[in-house]
Amino acid sequence: MIVLDTHVLVYDALSPKKLSRPARTALEEGSASNALACSDISLWEIAMLVARGRIAVDIDAVELLEDIVHARSIKVLPISSRIAVIAQSDYFAHGDPADRIIAATALAHRARLVSADRHLRRLTGIEVIW
Repeated sequence: MIVLDTHVLVYDALSPKKLSRPARTALEEGSASNALACSDISLWEIAMLVARGRIAVDIDAVELLEDIVHARSIKVLPISSRIAVIAQSDYFAHGDPADRIIAATALAHRARLVSADRHLRRLTGIEVIW
């Protein structure tokens, strides 16, 4: 399984040139093997970005989210008890709760994470692709 950070979902949908070559490769391989996933918090983050005008699209936010998920058959993973506990642990120095949840999702599912976030890329015990 490969968990995608929020910005990776947005870049893939709207600005694929912003993705690194390893990130694009992971997306293609994950898509081909039906192994892509994201945390449900990423959907909330994208909806918030659209609502605040930080992502300009010509479609409704619901349609955008559905298009992102369906385009690559991304499995949306809920925040489980295990993920919640990992995310609030001392394992993370990262202050952003959504990023903590996304990384905790990857950890809980023993998945690789595609992210450009330098804080997440420093974590041990998780393979971060960028």
